Amino acid sequence: MRLSDKVAIVTGGASGFGEGMVRRFAEEGARVVIADLNGKAAEALAGELGKSAVAVATDVSQKSGFDGMVGVTLQKFGRVDVMVNNAGFTHRNGDMLGVDEATFDLITAVNMKAIYFSALAIVPLMEKQGGGVIINTASTAGLRPRPGLTWYNASKGWAITATKSMAVELAPKKIRVNCLCPVAGDTPMLERFMGEDTPERRALFRASIPLGRLSTPLDIANAALWLASDEAEFITGVALEVDGGRCI
Repeated sequence: MRLSDKVAIVTGGASGFGEGMVRRFAEEGARVVIADLNGKAAEALAGELGKSAVAVATDVSQKSGFDGMVGVTLQKFGRVDVMVNNAGFTHRNGDMLGVDEATFDLITAVNMKAIYFSALAIVPLMEKQGGGVIINTASTAGLRPRPGLTWYNASKGWAITATKSMAVELAPKKIRVNCLCPVAGDTPMLERFMGEDTPERRALFRASIPLGRLSTPLDIANAALWLASDEAEFITGVALEVDGGRCI
């Protein structure tokens, strides 16, 4: 029960890595707000987890999405101890000049600007409470970029730098800020990362990972759980590679 009595918000919490975090946090005693653009999927997961979870349909690219999400959280649970900015978006693997402006804007809104909106909504609350934890989902793409995902890579590099700067500035307020850098996993975004979902493409991706497999939601959830827990109370500003050795 490492998160007993703690309240956590997870964006993009209804599928993929986010769903893994929601389930793992709930197992460890947290009350969890499942924030997702897919409100029906979030409600289904909350229904499965019971009274310890609540679903909120949220568009993280809009400030109003965070205002509504935080309002529901405070009404339901009264506080916010852990904020996980996990929702993400990518363009399809390919020529960087082939990414249209609307897609580029959505990548920056979801992967970058949402962290800013989250800080505006969450930091004042955590400061009043005497501290808290913020976790941003970045990517190995922000540390060791590869061709084909240039604008996504850049957004995750931004998230890593923002995490480190936030950690330094918010440390006096007892707010820890870290980010996760997962390698590709079998999630709804995998096809976009690969360009096409074929056995050959999957084999190519697996071959780049020394431990020989893609990541799983549980891999990422266990790392997030540790960063969110009091066991990591002296850890801030870290970009934690959860990648099977991919970034070595």
